[in-house]
Amino acid sequence: MPLPATLDALLRAHGPSGHEHLAFDTVREAVGDVAEIETDSVGNLVARRRGEGPLLALVAHLDVIGAAVAHIGDDALIAVHQLGSWRANVAYGQRVEITTTNGTVPGVIARKVKDNEKVEWKQLYVDIGAKDAEQARSLVSPGDPLVVLAQPIELANGRVASRSLDDRAGVYVALETLGRAEGANVAVIAAAQEELGAFGAQAAAHAVRPDVAIAIDVTYATDVPGDEPSTGGHHVLGGGPAIFRGPTVNPRVFELLVEAARAEGIAHTIETGMKTYTDADVTFASREGIPTGLVSIPLRNMHSPIEIAELDDLEACVRLLTAFVTRVLPDETYAR
Repeated sequence: MPLPATLDALLRAHGPSGHEHLAFDTVREAVGDVAEIETDSVGNLVARRRGEGPLLALVAHLDVIGAAVAHIGDDALIAVHQLGSWRANVAYGQRVEITTTNGTVPGVIARKVKDNEKVEWKQLYVDIGAKDAEQARSLVSPGDPLVVLAQPIELANGRVASRSLDDRAGVYVALETLGRAEGANVAVIAAAQEELGAFGAQAAAHAVRPDVAIAIDVTYATDVPGDEPSTGGHHVLGGGPAIFRGPTVNPRVFELLVEAARAEGIAHTIETGMKTYTDADVTFASREGIPTGLVSIPLRNMHSPIEIAELDDLEACVRLLTAFVTRVLPDETYAR
């Protein structure tokens, strides 16, 4: 399966937490005239396709891991703060792009010390090649966001490595499902600031008021060292979507997702946990409560520039959710 053009565009778009608007045009282009689009003051984008039956919301966060300019020193070197949680040893040595009012400024993340001790964020700075502080301050400003420069690379077996698969892969799945769900009443919530606390989904779920919601995110692939099946199940690249079962997830929604997967012959796994650590954790308790499920894509190397997913897993998620849409019926009850 070749890399879909929409996914490629989503992976290349900027938009770290709090700056999701930088990816809005990419989403708008993907939606086309299939749905009505609205945005809000938090940074959410909602694409609504009106149809018959209860309203289903597909929630996938649009924000990605990044950083922002914190201070420009007299030595022309730039201190940053994180936008989302990622490791300093991952950031060190990376090329970055800073989005400014005058365009994109390239730079690299360097380190103040040369020893082999643990890398910490306070040791790091961004060098944009400025000759002096005056030039640096003319090029970038405090608060300007940046992301690592790591464009998609197609690997063997239909796998792709890229920054931002968390959670642009989920946004892609939501948009593809929206396009295939002819006649259904579906809204895609491209949610803001999930990496900072799911603030966008909380606001959007309150405003959109769906009858049922499915969060779409990524989960740790356990087929590589470092991520253990004992923490939430065994999820592998090529194993299909992971369907979450836990306190946040409505039991009937979980059952319907599993029924849809089995009916369509879609390979899947069951993920478990006390919390999902996704937008589902705020969506399910919005207003008087929204019956919520979670479908996740197995991902290697999360929160890094070399995240890896298998494209067949994304397609399997689209097939699962397209089948689930037909199971969201007016007379269904979700009371526990």
